[in-house]
Parts: sequence; C-alpha cells; structure tokens
Amino acid sequence: MAGNTQKIGWIGMGRMGFPMAERLLKAGHDVSIWNRTRAKAEPLAKSGAKIVDSLGNLASCDVVFSIVSTGKDLEEVYFGANGVVHGRNGKLPAVFVDCSTIALDESAAIRGRLKELGSDFLACPVSGNAKVIKAGKLSAVASGPEALFREVEPLIEVFAPQGVSYVGEGELARVCKIAHNVMLGVVIENLIEIMLVAEKAGVPRHAFLAFINNGVMGSMFTRYKSPALVNLDWTTTFTPELLRKDLDLGLGLGTEMGVPMPVTAAAREVLQQHFGAAQLKPDPEKYLAQDFAALLETMAIGAGVKLKPENKQVPTGLES
Repeated sequence: MAGNTQKIGWIGMGRMGFPMAERLLKAGHDVSIWNRTRAKAEPLAKSGAKIVDSLGNLASCDVVFSIVSTGKDLEEVYFGANGVVHGRNGKLPAVFVDCSTIALDESAAIRGRLKELGSDFLACPVSGNAKVIKAGKLSAVASGPEALFREVEPLIEVFAPQGVSYVGEGELARVCKIAHNVMLGVVIENLIEIMLVAEKAGVPRHAFLAFINNGVMGSMFTRYKSPALVNLDWTTTFTPELLRKDLDLGLGLGTEMGVPMPVTAAAREVLQQHFGAAQLKPDPEKYLAQDFAALLETMAIGAGVKLKPENKQVPTGLES
C-alpha cells in the first residue's frame, strides 16, 4: 500500500480529522470523506476530496481511516445501521485504521468484530492538534499486526511525518495514547500552578514561559500552549470534557494494572473544579466547549489572581 493508487476512506472532519485528511489529499491520494455534518467536509472538495453522503460508500475503499470522539461513535460509524460494514455488495475495506482515543476494551471488541467480517484493524492514535498537523509535526503510535502496519505506514506518515511508533499487537497503542493524555492533563495543571506562583510574585506570564520554553523543561506542548496562556485565548484545540474522559480512562487502566496514580487522581479533581466553576458562567455549555487551557481561569480563582491578557506576541515553536 505504499503507492498513491489505493482508494482511501476518511471518517471524521473535526479539528484533527480535517487537516489530517487534507495532508493526504495534498500528497496526491484518492480520498473519499464522510462526516456527520457534510458542510464541514465540503471545503476539501476543492483539494480533490470525494464527499460521500453514506458511510456505505466507503466500503469499496482499500483502507478506511477514522477519528471520532468516543468508542460509541466509532462503533456506530463502523457497525451502526448505516455504518461502513453495510456497504454495497457486501464488500469491505481490507484495513480499518482508527486514530481516535478510546478504551482498550472498546478497541478490542471492534477489532474482533472486524476480524469476523474479514477486515484487519490498526489502532493508531495521534499526538498533537490542528496547528501541529499543519506544521508537519504530528506523531502517531500504532498497534496491531506488524505486517499490516508496515503496509500502511507510508500513509500514516503523510499526516504524521514526525514519526509513527509501532508498539506491538492488539491495543497497546491505546495504552500509550491514554498515558500520553494523562500526562497532558498533569502537565497543563502543574504548568498553570507554577506560572501562577511566578505571576503572584511579580513575574509576567510571557517572561516566565519564555524561561521554561528555552530551558530543559520546555517541550513542543509547553511552547504551543504558551500564546493561549499568555493572552487568555481559549480557541478550542481540545475540550475539558475530552480531557476528563481521558483522565478517567487512565485512572481505570491504572486500577486494572494495579498501579497507584495519586498525581493523576489529583489532576482529575482539579479539572472537576473547572466543570463546577463553569456552572457560574452565563452559558456553561459554551464555556466548556472552549479549550482546556481555560482551566487557568479556575485555578487563578483559587490563587487569588486576577487575570488579564498580556497581549504579547509569543512564539509557538511551530513556526517554520
């Protein structure tokens, strides 16, 4: 599957799915796209995408990629009444590659059902956000049959050129992605804590974050979140609800594996305070649809810090 001749299906045009599919199109691949809201997919038609109205139309593709919010969503688009598996003439894609963040048991059940139908399955969650994708710095982790992974690896590398780590059979990639997002939650909270300490002592947020980002503790994550934290820009990249889901998945996995996770448990409780604080906003639902970095506002209340945008140009670390 290393060439550009195979037919690719893509399910999901959210903040991640759109730019990931766009990279495949720009690389010259034949991509058919389905999204629950067709209008979100239509802008890619000018890049050569074939927008389909029915998931069943993807059944004739060689490989189908998906990136959706939950395991239930994935089960629905694959096996629901109007899912891919009910495509024309009983034909199914040889390979399904899912880039979502879902639970291990959900992934294993989907793998088993696809195997019964004669299709292979790769778990392939990714690390980054839309800006990371556009900068060509997305990475991925994959698990499933290794021979199958090697076949589709060139396709994955188109949207994850930073690298694809193959970690083994079954659902091991899900373990890695859940662990990744647990660390994300812990890191953002600790970064906010120490930033508030520095701000209350008199250090501007932009200056403190510049120091962190230029030192050994800086990372791609701390750099690309810095503009949001400095300027209080909560444009959504990842919602508090999705982060809470992933922290719960991590804590569940820790319980199952018999590994204490006190730091993660504390981070989950801090995040829950953000949901409570949101109920005091004029439109709680709209507020919680903003980026998870808005947690800074909730944590600032506890610190007695009155936040103001610093209106500074801050590098993201993604600039070419």
